Amino acid sequence: MIRIAFTGPESSGKSTLAKAVSGAMQGAYVEEFARTYLEEEGPEYDIEDLDIMAQGHADAIRNTADALQLIDTDFIVYKVWSEHKYDSASPLIHRLVSENWFDLHVLCAPDIPWESDELRENPDDRDTLFLRYVETLEKLRKSYIIVEGPHDKRLKKIEQAIKQLQRIS
Repeated sequence: MIRIAFTGPESSGKSTLAKAVSGAMQGAYVEEFARTYLEEEGPEYDIEDLDIMAQGHADAIRNTADALQLIDTDFIVYKVWSEHKYDSASPLIHRLVSENWFDLHVLCAPDIPWESDELRENPDDRDTLFLRYVETLEKLRKSYIIVEGPHDKRLKKIEQAIKQLQRIS
């Protein structure tokens, strides 16, 4: 089994890429649980809700058994966002981040236009948050690639990385 996690700031292409790679490589797409949760519960949330979302996301990943899994959002998103919004992240989020869930993290650069929706909150700090993602991935020694530029360029880079992982698996 190969698990690929898509990470990065809001509106950086995570969902679009995860769905596209899933279709192109016949992998299972695992939806971002936080989006589903907020669509059902409403856009207002607090720090305790982040644990509910993170646990729901972990459960969704555990319930996927396909050989190739494309996970829309990783636990680093919960960590970075919680620390940005609330100045801390819970023990649950720290534990989930420290565990080795993914074979590769795809860090999406915020070099595409912001797309507003009712659940997105932060169009102005994407570059600053992107640097926090890089720092976190480096500090935790996670395997990752950065994708940037047009969609087709991003998609090609991800497909090449997955094919490399499939060869060594």
